Amino acid sequence: MTDVFTPEKRSAVMRRVKGRDTAPEWKVRRMLPAAGIGYRLGGCGLPGRPDVVMKGRKVALFVHGCFWHGHDCPRGARKPQANADYWIAKIDRNRARDSRVAAELTVGGWRVLTVWECQLRQSGFAEELVAQVRGQAAALCAASAAAAASSSTWDRAPSSDPGVSGLDTK
Repeated sequence: MTDVFTPEKRSAVMRRVKGRDTAPEWKVRRMLPAAGIGYRLGGCGLPGRPDVVMKGRKVALFVHGCFWHGHDCPRGARKPQANADYWIAKIDRNRARDSRVAAELTVGGWRVLTVWECQLRQSGFAEELVAQVRGQAAALCAASAAAAASSSTWDRAPSSDPGVSGLDTK
């Protein structure tokens, strides 16, 4: 099938496709502060440069467009008609990269959340996203508390520890 646009017009259309600050990203970024959840942008040097990072919660959040990342919804399942071989291979590479990046972040101790563009249209999605972020924080706090409890030194006074000085009373 031939392209409906001239090569110049197609080039202009493709230049307008943004890689950051997209409308779905902005929707997610408005939901989080409304729920009292802070975040950072830019990925903090993490693999895959997550769209939203919550360092304290160890959450890396990606906002994916259904078509560009090959989601299994109706929009993501559409096959391009012009230059189909190129685009199918490109979307497959995107999916492989997304899986690799999620695995790298998970190994690094990060929790990975992926928000799909189609999910933003569902009613109640904001509450679900906030619950996922907060639930992950609770799981992280529980794991930290368990680790701290196993190595706790609360059962002995600090002044009785050898090597601790300056805590003696007069």
